[in-house]
Amino acid sequence: MKTVAIIQGRMNSSRLPGKILSDVAGAPLIAHVIRRAEASEVFHDVVLATTLDRSDDPVEAFCSSHGIHFFRGDSDDVLRRYAEAARSCGAELIARLTGDCPLLDPAVIRRVVESFDPARHDYVSNAIRRTYPDGLDTEVFTMSALAAAEKRAALPSEREHVTPYIHKHPEIFRIGHVTQERDLSAFRWTVDEARDLDFVRAVFTELGGGIFGQDEILALLKRRPDLQKINEGIQCNEGYLRSLRGDEASGSNEKTCR
Repeated sequence: MKTVAIIQGRMNSSRLPGKILSDVAGAPLIAHVIRRAEASEVFHDVVLATTLDRSDDPVEAFCSSHGIHFFRGDSDDVLRRYAEAARSCGAELIARLTGDCPLLDPAVIRRVVESFDPARHDYVSNAIRRTYPDGLDTEVFTMSALAAAEKRAALPSEREHVTPYIHKHPEIFRIGHVTQERDLSAFRWTVDEARDLDFVRAVFTELGGGIFGQDEILALLKRRPDLQKINEGIQCNEGYLRSLRGDEASGSNEKTCR
């Protein structure tokens, strides 16, 4: 089964434009995401799915100059862009990662991918029943599940985000959850705002530009608890919650931190 990591990312982020090419430890933020996906050693390919907007021409240039596979598609219908990217590379099993998570842990990615059992699952995630820090999210699903979501999803939150239709319909899709004994869901290691970027840069300054994981970051924060204050108080997944508000006209009132 061809397993592909598809990383979504664009320059025109509403809260922090240009963040995926922002410098972090001497490399673009997105380079760290790609490097950590590759370091999990569970993928046949890693693809960056960006948009056709001219603002994402620098993303294409970066990928082309570094031999990174990329796909350009719809800027608003992210579900369609994602499905088309998966088809373009012949993916059968897909891991969804996002371009604003430069602290992804390859070991966590590997655990989620290896937890997927095609005899039991259509979708497996560590992001629904949260025990991992925000920023270590990994979702794994079949091409058939993605194609079904692309065909059936209608609400704004289901088109602007890739997987809500799948995980909201356990009567259709076989859902699996990956959790850990320690509940670390209160930690925020993703990049949505400038303070998040400051936090990530501080972590890399302390730990270096190589591959380190969840345990190394936790040990650092134990030594330097002041670092957590850099980006505390930012709302979890504000973009998804904004999409849910757009669903109200269609009768959806789900309020989930995703």
